[in-house]
Amino acid sequence: MLSGSGSPGWNSNSAGAVTRTAVWGCLWQARDLVAFFALRDLRLRYKQAALGVAWVLLQPIATVAIFTLVFGRLAGISSEGVPYPLFALLGFSVWTYFSGATVRASEVLVNNPALVSKVYFPRIAAPTGAALPPLVDLAVSLALVGLLLIYYEVAPTWRLLAVPVWLALLILTAYGPAVLLSALNVRYRDVQQAIGPVMQIWFFASPIAYPSTLFSGSGELLYALNPMVGVIGLARWSVLNTPWPGWPLAVSVGMVCVMLVCGVSYFRRSERSFADVI
Repeated sequence: MLSGSGSPGWNSNSAGAVTRTAVWGCLWQARDLVAFFALRDLRLRYKQAALGVAWVLLQPIATVAIFTLVFGRLAGISSEGVPYPLFALLGFSVWTYFSGATVRASEVLVNNPALVSKVYFPRIAAPTGAALPPLVDLAVSLALVGLLLIYYEVAPTWRLLAVPVWLALLILTAYGPAVLLSALNVRYRDVQQAIGPVMQIWFFASPIAYPSTLFSGSGELLYALNPMVGVIGLARWSVLNTPWPGWPLAVSVGMVCVMLVCGVSYFRRSERSFADVI
């Protein structure tokens, strides 16, 4: 609990109370705080928004319409045997969660300097809470995917049982870069300026408007180092019955693990100085 010198139960504003190996247990103990950050973010986002959740639908609908025209019809890009709008919408929905969670989590600490500098709490709870609200957007987008499945008469199969698996992989894929960038942003404010361009490049380097099967040989291996390749491929396999992503999935999952370990480790090493530099 929050505490201060001279008051029972008060801890100093220090990261030393939590060891690196206890980070996941710490998050579980701070689950109420994580929920607080998440709910606050949701309220701020939709406060005084006239269209509310409709904004979540407008962006994917407009983007998929443009992709269908440019990539599906003019360029004739393969959609792995499923209608192109459905193919692009699911990829874009997965990407939107990743992008939204990463960007919001990267800003949460620098947007709350007084909270970070004056009160002790598990710092990692802040980016964790910021990564949860985009799940609401993802749920709305997946509902739209469900409607297109009905429209195009694409019947679901037993592969839908893998939905929790790729959702968990997606959250972990976003969590590593999210906590890493949130820590870097405290010390280097130009990180905030670089996130936008980096995410744009990452967007076009991910199989959203096109299939990853366009690559082969060494190019396929290099491309699979992008962790979004695996999670998007697994999502399409599960929901749209596209071919199994194969060995590139293992490469992408390996990169997810590397980014997760690096992100959490750097955050734990850096958080002791957050209050001094923020």
